[in-house]
Amino acid sequence: MNGKKDDGFLLLPVGHRQEITEKERDSKASRNVPPDNRAFLKYGSLFVLTIQNCSLNLLMRMSRTQKDLYITSTAVVVSEVMKLLTCIFMVFVEQGSVLKTWQTMNELIIQKPIDTFKVAVPSIVYYIQNNLIFVGATHLDAATCQITYQLKILTTAIFSVVMLRKRLFPHQWLALVLLFAGVALVQAQQVSGKTSSNNNVQKPFIGFMAILIACFLSGFAGVYFEKILKGTAEVSLWIRNVQMSSLSIVFGVLAILFTDLSVIEEKGFFFGYTLLTWTVIILQAGGGLICAVVVKYADNILKGFATSLAIVLSCVVSAYYLDFHPTGQFMSGAFLVIFSVFLYAKQFSPKSSGNPC
Repeated sequence: MNGKKDDGFLLLPVGHRQEITEKERDSKASRNVPPDNRAFLKYGSLFVLTIQNCSLNLLMRMSRTQKDLYITSTAVVVSEVMKLLTCIFMVFVEQGSVLKTWQTMNELIIQKPIDTFKVAVPSIVYYIQNNLIFVGATHLDAATCQITYQLKILTTAIFSVVMLRKRLFPHQWLALVLLFAGVALVQAQQVSGKTSSNNNVQKPFIGFMAILIACFLSGFAGVYFEKILKGTAEVSLWIRNVQMSSLSIVFGVLAILFTDLSVIEEKGFFFGYTLLTWTVIILQAGGGLICAVVVKYADNILKGFATSLAIVLSCVVSAYYLDFHPTGQFMSGAFLVIFSVFLYAKQFSPKSSGNPC
């Protein structure tokens, strides 16, 4: 579940436009990749994305049921630091030397503060969104959390229609209705009570509201980010992520000083951190980068397949190992969500799909 800077289109969730821009820019280079290698990258990246999506949701849920809960705001900041370091390394790989890397970052980031601060809004929104995802994982089981988070497709579509004047085809509107109905079925049985795990009180309604708000933030940030990209000169994927991660870290540290400083002074910045916690942080940091590779070498339909398969795997693993008992109502809702993901990304011929509206 992750809060990622991606936004691929047909209107798919968060940040996809940047990945599509990179895809268009690198399409010629991609075609030069030998067919065997291209197929390996295509299906290999999809496999990795599926495992990452599934394992992140499951392990995040497990990490939030430990006896000593880590401070989520610190985990988000550490994740952003990892993203920043990874993206700086990728800029170094592109430029080939430390000097060229510094010159590029100085020219495109430091010497262009107005351009850099244009991504301040999505950076702050993504930081808040990622914190809310941790709240959702605290109060919802992994399968329910992951299914509910697919509402980001709906919110991204709504913001795209409102802010970018995009038009959707009839089958996409139908997919959004089915998506909403599926999530409603899944949540109907979740919000009525409290449960506990390892002495931590679970409040499904709070978890649902956290994920719902995260979906709205995800949709807004992704579309806002796309609007920025359309109005500015082309900048590489890695530079944009360096900008966003840097601003997210600054905002995150300030937020910690105002909200969690007393707790950190009492327990320490890394209180509750275990091997499981670090694994979750690494998976969250790497999710956006994996997504970029998938959109570059695969397509949105296969990406939807990876998302759907991750939902199925989360349900199966949760049922066997996390004391999750799916009902017929839950399974019906999950099926509707999976079907809607495929339907939304499906590209029909103009005659069969009708006019966009």
